Amino acid sequence: MFLPILFGFLVGVALCLTFGTVFFALIQNSVDNGFRSGMKIVLGVITGDTLFVLAALLGTAFIPKVQGFENFMAIVGVLFLVAMGLVNILKGTPRLAYPKTSFGNFVYYFTTGFFLNALNPVNFVSWVAIVAYIRSHLHYSTSQQYAFMIAALVGVFVTESALAYYANRLKRLFTPRVVLIFNRTTGVVFLIGAANIAYTRLLEPLSKALNW
Repeated sequence: MFLPILFGFLVGVALCLTFGTVFFALIQNSVDNGFRSGMKIVLGVITGDTLFVLAALLGTAFIPKVQGFENFMAIVGVLFLVAMGLVNILKGTPRLAYPKTSFGNFVYYFTTGFFLNALNPVNFVSWVAIVAYIRSHLHYSTSQQYAFMIAALVGVFVTESALAYYANRLKRLFTPRVVLIFNRTTGVVFLIGAANIAYTRLLEPLSKALNW
């Protein structure tokens, strides 16, 4: 049982270091608004990942099949990432400030982390692929599969918490100009993510259907 737990933890760590939209949003908000805001985003991300893991382990047969639902979610994801990208690029020089903790702030940061994670179809596909691999290639038993995936979620949580903590600790190195550049870079990453989802989930299937 030790090896599945170890491998699962390492997989969780590796998934956090892919420099996607969640990574940049977590670093940005931790630098801009402090460790607590980063942890709220982490909670949103881990909630989404937990739902993905449960769906991957238990199967998706219990999820109602709605025609066009995947395309709808892809469109929502594209719009969400485009909006986030434009806000980061156009909002100008940021003020480094720590907002007061409130329920409204918690909801904002939590939902930001949750939707950045949940609206990217690649995340769900990744968890499904991992489950398929440990079942078909590693031949893990049911208990080993659950141990592996729980350890992977722990790895995600620990790694993203560490990113939020150390990003905030390095706050003094992020001058307004540096943060402005970082925010715009983050915005570009969001737009690239939106373009990737739009191409792979919308344009490419449509092109194949129309034989373009």
